[in-house]
Amino acid sequence: MLRPVVVGLDGSRESLAAADWAVREALRRGLPLRLVHAWEGGMSPDESELPELEAPRFWGRRILRGAMDQLNERYPQVYLSAEQISRPAADALVEAGDEAELLVLGSRAFSGFGGFMAGSVALATVAHAARPVVLVRADQTLEDEHEPDAEGRPSAHTPYRPVVVGVDPAQSCEELLAFAFESATLRAAPLRVVHTWQVPYVPRALEAKAHNDLQTRAERVLASVLGPWREKYPAMEVTELVEEGRPAQQLLHAAQDAGLLAVGRRIRPARIGMHTGPVAHAVMHHVRCPVAIVPHE
Repeated sequence: MLRPVVVGLDGSRESLAAADWAVREALRRGLPLRLVHAWEGGMSPDESELPELEAPRFWGRRILRGAMDQLNERYPQVYLSAEQISRPAADALVEAGDEAELLVLGSRAFSGFGGFMAGSVALATVAHAARPVVLVRADQTLEDEHEPDAEGRPSAHTPYRPVVVGVDPAQSCEELLAFAFESATLRAAPLRVVHTWQVPYVPRALEAKAHNDLQTRAERVLASVLGPWREKYPAMEVTELVEEGRPAQQLLHAAQDAGLLAVGRRIRPARIGMHTGPVAHAVMHHVRCPVAIVPHE
């Protein structure tokens, strides 16, 4: 059975932008799209008779119906389904995402602190999801996935923007690289692989040699990690960016003109808290393009 692309809907601008991105991703992957709305009613539909208890379920159905109508009109070739789940939003989305190829969520607009707000539901879902989760901003459009045209104007008919992936060879990279290479292949887009390193404390007289040695070692390690993937995808344009500095800052720079950024998240045994890791947390809040968080062991 094909795993669907699943998108969480709450009627907000960001969730509708996420649905629009998700249906295009489903089309690229040849998968069905499942729309999910969480209704925190706490009871089955037959048990509720009070109007004030029926209202959230009614509005949830309306949100799903409206999104289904719009997506069916724009993308009739994609098979759509919708479901309303009577559970807290994060729990419902994690459960739905476990059965998905990937889960797509909306992410809020800029906060007053110069970045995006991922939202408590998105953070909790990302922290506990077993499958990749993609966060999409409210202002994302079809044209944002593509390069500008020759006059610098937005276009839906130009090549796709690059896919960027942040890699730490000291961690498991297989799931993350599989997602990144597949995403770039589906778009016929170039792939940028970012790996960072930092110089530990050394005497000033040895700094230059340490810098050169660490740069060379990091380049060698990344080339070794990517070797099998280059053989598997020989036609793909892959650029290796080995940079000194903090991972989050280098990824923010590399993803300025990207169409998709992918980073990893280590799976924690305990399903407690909302730990996503410092790099994933930073890019979720500050990168403008869609961000894919790929869990790994």
